Amino acid sequence: MSQIISITSIASVSPLGNDPKTIWENYMNDKHFFIQKDFGDQTAFASVLDNNSKEKVVLLKQSDIKYKALDNSVLFAMVASREAIRKANWTKEDLFGINIGSSRGATELFEKHYKEYIETGKAQTLASSTTTLGNISSWIAHDLQSQGPEVSHSITCSTALHALLNGVAWLRAGMVEKFLVGGSEAPLTPFTIAQMKAMKIYAKEEQEFPCRAFDLDKKQNSMILGEGASVCCLEVGKKENALAYIEGIGYATEILEHNISISAEAECFKKSMAMALKDTSIEDVDVIVMHAPGTIKGDSSEYKAIQHIFGESLPLLTTNKWKIGHTFGASGMLNIEMALLMMEHNHFIDVPFTTPQVANKTIKTVLINAVGFGGNAVSILLRKA
Repeated sequence: MSQIISITSIASVSPLGNDPKTIWENYMNDKHFFIQKDFGDQTAFASVLDNNSKEKVVLLKQSDIKYKALDNSVLFAMVASREAIRKANWTKEDLFGINIGSSRGATELFEKHYKEYIETGKAQTLASSTTTLGNISSWIAHDLQSQGPEVSHSITCSTALHALLNGVAWLRAGMVEKFLVGGSEAPLTPFTIAQMKAMKIYAKEEQEFPCRAFDLDKKQNSMILGEGASVCCLEVGKKENALAYIEGIGYATEILEHNISISAEAECFKKSMAMALKDTSIEDVDVIVMHAPGTIKGDSSEYKAIQHIFGESLPLLTTNKWKIGHTFGASGMLNIEMALLMMEHNHFIDVPFTTPQVANKTIKTVLINAVGFGGNAVSILLRKA
């Protein structure tokens, strides 16, 4: 990296909770957060926000009459963003950019408004403005009273890490000195669940661990959806309050064989990891937080790409999707949060149903992966501050 970028805070709302102490405690047990939930005429596994996070979302929604019409994907991100800038000591006088993305956006509101249109032939006044993808960053900018640039995008499951890439680009270009980046997802709706089931990638079996993310011997796909948002504050330079420095960034897109495919050995991950590691020895990487969605092909292809890059020097490998499911656009930043916590506590978070891995050195450097439909891979290398 030509210029040091510091992560000066991170905040989230997810099934794990919304404060670092609770989140860490939940990572320290082998409990998953999946429940069987009704989605219209179907039942499926899902991972929902914890009760305290739900209360924060309700309070936010009630705090301003304009917020009552907003989708949960926007509200989740607003709650997390308020906390992130509080931790970083940013104020409305600071000039900072905002880039919060989402894979699906306002799924619940869109399905609601479309249903009303089919039934009545008329659309609600706010149907368009509250379901446009750009309204996540726009409402955050309104809520935080920020004056900087604001961007929204959707690059499916790598959305949050693409937001981080974008923030780094703005900062390195010297256009701003601070950027708020992340992702938000509220995908627990009947149509979204039906789409995942149609691809035959959704978990079916009731077992001790319904999502078998990073189980390389599984015989069935086991992806499960979760909801949440996570954002972090980026600043130019080596800051005293930095949680970690962004040591390397990598990205790649591979030629598709199918609309949702990834190659057998994840060529996009090979390229993104190699780019992120171009100034770092592979022996220096202590942990990789894998994308590992819980599908047979998704997990195995990423693992093969890691083997290709690291050979006999495999770092410790982990994922959080066996515990909280796949939060689509938010998942990459929740992985960043997991990485920061492991570095802070110097404790590796293992996957309970895989062969145990033992950390034999201090966790200082962590690589985080994400990839979305279309083979859009991102790899971020963090070094402990």
